[in-house]
Amino acid sequence: MKNAQMAHLPASLILAERSVPRYTSYPTAPHFSPAVTADVAETWLSELSPDATLSLYLHVPFCTAICTYCGCHTKAVRRAAPIDDYTDTLEAEIALLAKRTRARRVAHIHWGGGTPSLLGAERLLRLKAAIDAHFNLSGIVEHAIELDPRTVTKRLADGLAKINVTRVSLGVQDFNDHVQRAIGRVQPVEVVERAVAHLRKAGIEAINIDLMYGLPTQSEDDVRRTAARAAGMKPSRLAIFGYAHVPWMKKHQRLIDAAALPGAQERIAQAAAAREVLEQHGYQSIGLDHFALPEDNLAVAARNGSLRRNFQGYTTDTADALLPLGVSSIGQLPQGYIGNATDNGGWARAVRDGKLATTRGIAISDDDRLRALVIERLMCDFRVDYGALAEAVAGDASALDDAASALDELARDGVVKHKGRVVTVTPEGQPFVRLAAAAFDAYLPKQAARHSVAV
Repeated sequence: MKNAQMAHLPASLILAERSVPRYTSYPTAPHFSPAVTADVAETWLSELSPDATLSLYLHVPFCTAICTYCGCHTKAVRRAAPIDDYTDTLEAEIALLAKRTRARRVAHIHWGGGTPSLLGAERLLRLKAAIDAHFNLSGIVEHAIELDPRTVTKRLADGLAKINVTRVSLGVQDFNDHVQRAIGRVQPVEVVERAVAHLRKAGIEAINIDLMYGLPTQSEDDVRRTAARAAGMKPSRLAIFGYAHVPWMKKHQRLIDAAALPGAQERIAQAAAAREVLEQHGYQSIGLDHFALPEDNLAVAARNGSLRRNFQGYTTDTADALLPLGVSSIGQLPQGYIGNATDNGGWARAVRDGKLATTRGIAISDDDRLRALVIERLMCDFRVDYGALAEAVAGDASALDDAASALDELARDGVVKHKGRVVTVTPEGQPFVRLAAAAFDAYLPKQAARHSVAV
């Protein structure tokens, strides 16, 4: 979006500073509670149909050092022993989880972190063999992993190819030296180019590059240079996320000088600049913050209305259930969300005792399912006929009319057009789509959780 277009949105600065969830799930994680125990999760897993398709998410909570901007669940390790112990426990958890469900058909595998590549080729091969031993991977659609470019060697790339990884995401954030120093992640562009070359030589062509705006000392020109340099590497997808400054949740973010962070107007301009540069390089804008080459299946899904959204962001994943593996990992079952213990000790003890590591979650009501569907379509398509969906799902077109007043307020600000029970996010309002989604969030007015800013 051009910066001039944003000028037509008079309340843009106020809107940008509102605190709202990212809506990678609904209900969102702050509403999870200990009421969903390991026994509840075991029951839900046992009720999965043998024909259900699965996604597996494996969380690896290790990095060689903690970048000050990081919002992930991870910790710094320098020795092999903790990684070996984690691998042993993860292997046991794979077997344990498989025993709790009759479902075997895996369509998607995603390794996140942290830095999953710290496991190294040998440990990854061992864990992939464990998945192969307990699940059916004959119908797999995508096998993805998040990578720190600084860890990508020829040996690792070859190892990823050996376990049939089909897509990688490289965490880049920004290519400017002064920004890299400010976030504690010095990573010259040559390092990223070398990682891309290793991966392509190993036969892995589906490469994502993740960028950020709103970082300390970062300017609009910095964002433009980074976006252009990243696009020049011809990844199949790019994502540009707004930095979430949440020092009350991530204590290491206190090392960032808040005075060096771009303000709301600068963040809006940076997001618009990145979009403009990437679109000029031939990338299709997808949802709030993703971009893909027109032939990529994410772009195809966006065009045909089948785009989805989950904990990994925008996706083509249509599996019936997402199963969590590893500390802090979150899964989604037809009955609700389940979350593993967030401390390594608690997670490992549960698995060693032959128990699921579930410590939290939330059962999903029929109202939750309807609202989740509406929020997902709004986040993916920027338009939803919530009356038609309410009629189809709940048998009552007026079921979501409680959102009308918030939508009308956003319409007055130019964020959406609201006619009848159809809401359409305007081109100028697309950066604020999370605010439109929040209109349908029945939990938000009742809770005090703090979220990142809207843009």
